[in-house]
Amino acid sequence: MNGPIWTMRDTFKTPKARRGPYASLRPAPKAHADIQRLGYRPRAPYPLDLEIFTVADLRHRSQEKVRTTHRYEFHTLVCVTRGDCTQWVDFKSLTCQPGSLLVLRPGQAHNYGDDQDWDGWNVLFRPEFVFPVSKTPGDPRLAVDLERLPEHLLLNSDELRKVTDAIQRMRDDTLIDAPLEDVHALLRHQLHALLTRLSILQGRRQSKEPVISAASQRFKRFQRLVDERFAEWHQVADYATQLGYTEKSLGRAVTAAMGMTAKAFIAARINLEAKRLLVHTDMPAVAIADKLGFDEATNFSKFFKREAGCTPVEFRRRQRAPCRPL
Repeated sequence: MNGPIWTMRDTFKTPKARRGPYASLRPAPKAHADIQRLGYRPRAPYPLDLEIFTVADLRHRSQEKVRTTHRYEFHTLVCVTRGDCTQWVDFKSLTCQPGSLLVLRPGQAHNYGDDQDWDGWNVLFRPEFVFPVSKTPGDPRLAVDLERLPEHLLLNSDELRKVTDAIQRMRDDTLIDAPLEDVHALLRHQLHALLTRLSILQGRRQSKEPVISAASQRFKRFQRLVDERFAEWHQVADYATQLGYTEKSLGRAVTAAMGMTAKAFIAARINLEAKRLLVHTDMPAVAIADKLGFDEATNFSKFFKREAGCTPVEFRRRQRAPCRPL
């Protein structure tokens, strides 16, 4: 199949004027590196904020890239169209089959797994390419809340056909010879339609509150702030002060949404990042402790053992066993 494909050091050339935007991606150096981050920074002559390619395209270019764990700085949809596979997202194995659709958020660690006999679509797009709620005050229906989509959505055969038809159409339209602003407008509306369809399908699979409660909104704000500041702020009071809530009201919102305390939620986020760094990088524990805001490496080790049930060194050794792709 012709068309652009993301790369880290090479440029995928096509007969069309627009080439793959990912020639500018640069993974961090191996020595004590962070997890390989991939940012969406296209350079001429590919100017689009959305890219679509198949897993077969990616596998053909480089098996290493398929097997490497990456942390994306953009949104990614992975829709399995043929065969079975196991993919890994933040230490969770997701068993996929035709109709499986993964919604990967910026910051998550993702690995396609070791299975070879499967294929599917990848849809990559900048976070700002989606109609944001803040930009659609006149008609909130124009906004799509990506947080409402599950990490793994299973489509039936009819739903899969409609979704893949939409993705194929978008893929074809990235090659339209037209003014850039017109192509961007077309693709943005097509992506909005696709995400809206997925939201509708998800809505049919779960019972929803007709109106988002104040407690739910409170938790969402807290969750976003934790993702931004977990390495700096370890205390609930810091978040409550920044958000303008009392610790009690914030705690009630977190417990209602997640069934855990706000303190436990913060600890879980720090622990997840520690696991990512232990498995996907060669950083020593003392460097990870500093990166996550611990004054002493011993305090980090005690924290990690309490949360994970083993020391950082033991966790790294177990997770890097040959039987685990992550």
